Amino acid sequence: MKKTLTKRTIDELVDEIKSKVELLRGTTIENATNKDIYYAISSIVNEEINKSWTQTEENYKQKQPKQIYYLSMEFLIGRLVESNLLNIGLLKECNEAIVKLGYSPEDIYAQEKDPGLGNGGLGRLAACFLESMASLSYPGHGCGIRYRYGMFEQRFINGHQTELPDYWLKEEYPWEIRKAEEAVEVHFGGEVHMFKKRNGSLEFRHENTDKVLAVPYDVPVVGYNNQVVNTLRMWSAESPAVESDLQTSHTAQYYHHLEHNRSIEQISGFLYPDDSSYEGKILRIRQQYFLVSASLKSILREYKQNVRRSLAHLPEKVVIQINDTHPSLTVPELMRILMDEEGFGWEKAWEITSNVVAYTNHTTLSEALEKWPKDMIKSLLPRLYMIIDEINERFCQGIWFDYPELRDKIPEMAIIADDQIHMARLAVVGSFSVNGVAKLHTEILKKQEMKNFYALYPEKFNNKTNGITHRRWLMQVNPKLTSLITETIGPRWISRPNELTNLLRYSKDRPFLDKLGQIKRANKESLANFIHEKTGIVVDENSIFDVQIKRLHEYKRQLLNIFHVIHLYNELKNHPQLDITPRTFIFGAKAAPGYYFAKEIIKLINTVASIVNHDPEIKGKLKVIFLENYNVSLAERIIPAADLSEQISTAGKEASGTGNMKMMMNGALTIGTLDGANIEIKNLVGDPNIFIFGLQSEEVFEYYRTGAYVARDIYNTDERIADIMNQLNGGEFGSQEIEFKDIYYHLLYNNDPYFILKDFDAYTETQQLVDQEYRDKDTWLSKSLINIAHSGKFSSDRTIQEYANDIWKIQKQ
Repeated sequence: MKKTLTKRTIDELVDEIKSKVELLRGTTIENATNKDIYYAISSIVNEEINKSWTQTEENYKQKQPKQIYYLSMEFLIGRLVESNLLNIGLLKECNEAIVKLGYSPEDIYAQEKDPGLGNGGLGRLAACFLESMASLSYPGHGCGIRYRYGMFEQRFINGHQTELPDYWLKEEYPWEIRKAEEAVEVHFGGEVHMFKKRNGSLEFRHENTDKVLAVPYDVPVVGYNNQVVNTLRMWSAESPAVESDLQTSHTAQYYHHLEHNRSIEQISGFLYPDDSSYEGKILRIRQQYFLVSASLKSILREYKQNVRRSLAHLPEKVVIQINDTHPSLTVPELMRILMDEEGFGWEKAWEITSNVVAYTNHTTLSEALEKWPKDMIKSLLPRLYMIIDEINERFCQGIWFDYPELRDKIPEMAIIADDQIHMARLAVVGSFSVNGVAKLHTEILKKQEMKNFYALYPEKFNNKTNGITHRRWLMQVNPKLTSLITETIGPRWISRPNELTNLLRYSKDRPFLDKLGQIKRANKESLANFIHEKTGIVVDENSIFDVQIKRLHEYKRQLLNIFHVIHLYNELKNHPQLDITPRTFIFGAKAAPGYYFAKEIIKLINTVASIVNHDPEIKGKLKVIFLENYNVSLAERIIPAADLSEQISTAGKEASGTGNMKMMMNGALTIGTLDGANIEIKNLVGDPNIFIFGLQSEEVFEYYRTGAYVARDIYNTDERIADIMNQLNGGEFGSQEIEFKDIYYHLLYNNDPYFILKDFDAYTETQQLVDQEYRDKDTWLSKSLINIAHSGKFSSDRTIQEYANDIWKIQKQ
């Protein structure tokens, strides 16, 4: 591809920023605010990106390569200004230009609000994948929803999580382009009428539907140093009503119309509405179908315009990767379009569909494998229900006649069963590839959660261990470490991250390790300053920065972590001279608004923090910091400073994890269970360079199967556990009484479903080993370097290369 990047000197950038401030913001550089500078820089970057964006699209039109469309309900893209500057090669120059103008780059970039387009690892993975596709020159695009509000903005009031609206679009978002001319209609409700044609075939007409206009907003996905710019297309729900619709003399009709418009706009209103109510379930289904229908119409329109061949050839040019079960309606919707709008018969439509769709499974948790009431789908999407019913009927008949050994498994495999539509089953049946996201996770899918489907379709199942883009999670967030690596082994690792293994020769090099230690120290000082600014708490930069940042869920076991904190505090109160290495426990997590127990854990952590942080008797040996409103930008601050990475999920529950990879890449050592990608990290770095503890997945499943585990036995025999539990049950903690009876009763009377008490002894013993190992700075830094050196394996470039080779069968452009 022709190179179009305009190189600039620092002085040229300074002049350009001044000019943009005057032209776009109507002020002088002397009077400009941080926001004025941010929008000026965004405009400069957009002009550069748009050249490559146009050129990339033209290249795809001319070459007509096979293209990937990644459908996801979440794209947690984070701030784009630094990422885009890095990938077009202007970040260093722009930083210096900002300083020369008398401003702080950090303050300028902080003007961009994190887009509320995702929440956790699923959405961040999708963002990393898009960036890697562009950086590897693959034609891959994202399709999502442009939520006006993110999940929520988290605030702590008296230690409780409080949810505030996350209106991230309050101000202009400079990276999106509205494409009103490419809007499509999405249809809900209505009636389906069946007609018999002269040739005897059936025709279905979907009439009297509620129409919703899906308007695309395109966001550029910028490849690293290659002038490739792919597209993230975000759909916004709007009313298709024209102005004449409002010209009515009936006030009631007018207000009904406004209410109808509001219900339409709610489809792209906010991320993950609470689906515990009937209305919430309806909204979730509307969101999922809205994403799927709009995206498919756009994909097929582009195919027809550019390829100009029958849709029978669609699998040669298009792969639709669905990210978890949320976009599973892709299967029946593509069938509907092919049959009802394009005239294909069932068999040909199914052949096309099942060779276009690929499914990524992200969980073994039953509550996350979506099921929707069939009557709800039937009412909201009547034609799709007919198609799903037919898919199910043919699938079950196929098992009955062709696989008699699986006949008794049909109730466990049917897409429609117990008046529910099982979305994971629909995705498996309707796709040509089903992949897990870590080796253990994929094996659990094949041998347990989806073993019947694996028996039926062994060729579909494969593993693609997750990854992270090293450009954002090392180069952008940790520039000092990046510089040290490049000075030491050269720049080739940037395009070939596996070459980070060349650092291994420096694992005993004292001068190098000293530099590595200085960088970690500087990152910790920076985070300590941020913590003091945000919380007023002073933390010791020499302490172990012990970090657990992820979604708040029982299986991720933040509760085990805070139990360890309580135990250490109890020990210090009982033995004030106890020799322990000072620790700063850092938490970041949001709990789903309707998830009461997770919110109780948040309250517990904050309660423990308020007591521990202000107790002079422990002499600052422990600090507990729970930073509000965990998001990508906060992760970018915390991860470079982490010493210890907490990856302590119940074995078998975490599909992969990506926070483990990010902290490993920045030199943190992992303490974790043999779960998800922890296993693959362990296999790479070796046992001495990771802290593994606790039950293994086989043991967990055996306890679930037999019911042999009794939580109360541990409570009755382990004094440390008894002390902690009794403190939760209205006992004294420090100088105060605390009361978390719901946690107490849940663990004892629901038999500790995630084995907090069972793994506590192994966890605390391993944490003692961490304490001892950290005291030997050279050894710790050597282990840290070994982790960095092996982290290239977890670049999302490797993951995407595997998808491209094994599933998508696509070529670089």
